[in-house]
Amino acid sequence: MKKNNSVLLSTPYLLWMVAFTLIPLGVVGYYALTDPATGVFSLTNLQNLGMYWGVLWQSIVYSLISAFICLLLGYPVAYFIAHCSDTAQKILYMLVMLPMCMSFLLRTLAWVGLLQDTGLINRLLQLLGLPQMQLIRTPGAVVLGMVYNYLPYMILPLYSTIVKIDHRLVEAAWDLGCTPVQTFAKVIFPLSMPGILSGITMVFVPAVSTFYISQKLGGTDTVLIGDVIERQFKQGNNPNLGAALSLVLMILVFVCTGIMNRFGADEEGGVIA
Repeated sequence: MKKNNSVLLSTPYLLWMVAFTLIPLGVVGYYALTDPATGVFSLTNLQNLGMYWGVLWQSIVYSLISAFICLLLGYPVAYFIAHCSDTAQKILYMLVMLPMCMSFLLRTLAWVGLLQDTGLINRLLQLLGLPQMQLIRTPGAVVLGMVYNYLPYMILPLYSTIVKIDHRLVEAAWDLGCTPVQTFAKVIFPLSMPGILSGITMVFVPAVSTFYISQKLGGTDTVLIGDVIERQFKQGNNPNLGAALSLVLMILVFVCTGIMNRFGADEEGGVIA
């Protein structure tokens, strides 16, 4: 009886997964592995990916840099929130999530207004008698946009992990003569490793596939794989090649997620040892 109830309760979720996950993935795979002219099975689209490996590598590098910066900025914030009072934690948690309630496009366009040549920052520099700076259409602007948009995805899993650390372990380290630095390095940081891996994954996955940030904040030398995929569907009129690029990117995301989950499970299960 319980088994039948479980099947009935899981049916809507299974239907949702089939309709909005498996079928779209099947469509992507079909276009990626068929000839655009004849519709028969072909590896031509995958063979044409060689010219885009540089763009894919650049996307990975930008995403890793953004994830690392998010970790450096997000860990102290998450640690501070986790050690505040319950009321303060709720307020600060809400403030971290508040930017996510605003449209992703609007948040990115706000940075365009700040960084453009006639933007707020350059106008302020002009008023102070300082030379204007090239802030937009640079790799730094793209990384800045990624960090700003995806930083909450790093803070939230880190906070959820750090707040669950048993304070008695920290007190035990103090009783054994550990300094604050040693306590952090040998107790707190290892115990927060699952949150670190989860945060890196949650930042890397959307960053490596983004295209709007690079279009608005980047230049001609900051083309990412998401930009190439969009162009194949909209401008290049070659959805098969775009699907092949999407398939490669999807495999990359699955591999990275699997690796992170594997190491995260190992850390969670054996971190005390």
